[in-house]
Amino acid sequence: MKKLVWQLLTVLVIAITALPASATGYTQTRYPIVLVHGLFGFDNLGPLEYFYGIPGALRSGGAQVYVTSVSAANSTEVRGEQLLFQVRQILAATGAEKVHLIGHSHGGPTSRYVASVRPDLVASVTSIGGVNKGSRVADALVGAAPDVLYSVGNALGGFLGLISGSPTLPQNARAAAQSLSTAGTAQFNARHPAGLPSSDCGEGAYQANGVYYFSWSGANSYTNIFDPADPFLAVTSLAFGGAKNDGLVASCSSHLGRVIRDDYRMNHLDEVNQMVGITHLFETSPVTLFRQHANRLQGMGL
Repeated sequence: MKKLVWQLLTVLVIAITALPASATGYTQTRYPIVLVHGLFGFDNLGPLEYFYGIPGALRSGGAQVYVTSVSAANSTEVRGEQLLFQVRQILAATGAEKVHLIGHSHGGPTSRYVASVRPDLVASVTSIGGVNKGSRVADALVGAAPDVLYSVGNALGGFLGLISGSPTLPQNARAAAQSLSTAGTAQFNARHPAGLPSSDCGEGAYQANGVYYFSWSGANSYTNIFDPADPFLAVTSLAFGGAKNDGLVASCSSHLGRVIRDDYRMNHLDEVNQMVGITHLFETSPVTLFRQHANRLQGMGL
């Protein structure tokens, strides 16, 4: 009887100590997670995060998370070099050998640039709503936007840099639009093809040059009547002529490496939990998707 009691107590102690460790370690990856914003993005504007509520949710599960700040509007290569500089800083500060890059929108190809030129520093690249094969919205801007619109874009980018604490980053809205156009991304992809699908809407290599590639995206432009950005995205979605899209990027264009899903009931801003968490009521929370992905990387030993 005494032996049975001790066995039961031992099992109870193991269960009590194991549960918190499991809960707090859900998002704990081997390498730091680095979040990369898209066009006209930022790290945070006061209490407003670009990846709204996501860094904290990842950290609460044990992940090391860094939110980078690159030019709000500039070419993929310029943004990529800025990101590479910050990756080196993160590695020096943490002592880690590599990082996980998770980029939204223009942050997708920006992250791909770093993985292409320095694959030894990158464990994985995850593209969320990434402009990997161009956007028809960018095509329309390149073809018809007047110079004054690019000037406004430069001013907006500079303003975002100023209030987010990165006032010296150069802004070039014209270069950004060209980089995100179908022609611009084709030129970029010829130089940095890793992870790209060979077919129009397939999957790419899951691993290239030692780097793992993943992607996911939404496929609805209007998802919540209380979101002030939804009407704008509903209008821009018309540029895709009925093809599945998130309001700014066609679902097939977002594909990179292993495609987790390309049809979440999310628009381009929902994918990073904007605006301030107002997303579709009956879809998985974007925060949950980030947490699940961190756990996926953990399960791969990364």
